[in-house]
Amino acid sequence: MHKPSLIAASIFGSSAVIIGAFAAHALKKILPADALQTIETAVRYQMYHALVLLALCSFKTWISAKSIKRIFGLLVSGILCFSGSIYLLIVLKSYNIIGLSGIGIITPIGGILLILAWILLFIEAYKYKEISAK
Repeated sequence: MHKPSLIAASIFGSSAVIIGAFAAHALKKILPADALQTIETAVRYQMYHALVLLALCSFKTWISAKSIKRIFGLLVSGILCFSGSIYLLIVLKSYNIIGLSGIGIITPIGGILLILAWILLFIEAYKYKEISAK
């Protein structure tokens, strides 16, 4: 088991539920519909990748420790950049804080990091040689 993945999965998974519930209930009265949809997208991607982190815990039997660390790093960085920047932008917009909209460039960087994690996972799956029982 890769303990850092389990810890990160639990943190990202629980915070996705908290943020999603907070947005659906408390922020529904404050934010416009498009902002709520944007938060929903960030929460959804965060939860999807929290589940991948959870699955990563069981991959130790067929992926090297080095690759698990790389995938873990890409996933955590990607979640923080992608979802985190969206949350930050929504907060900045809701408080009419201007001049920091350049933070939006972090969102696609986070997306690229998540894509790279998936590509690395694909490469590891492709390289894996299953031993069949005969």
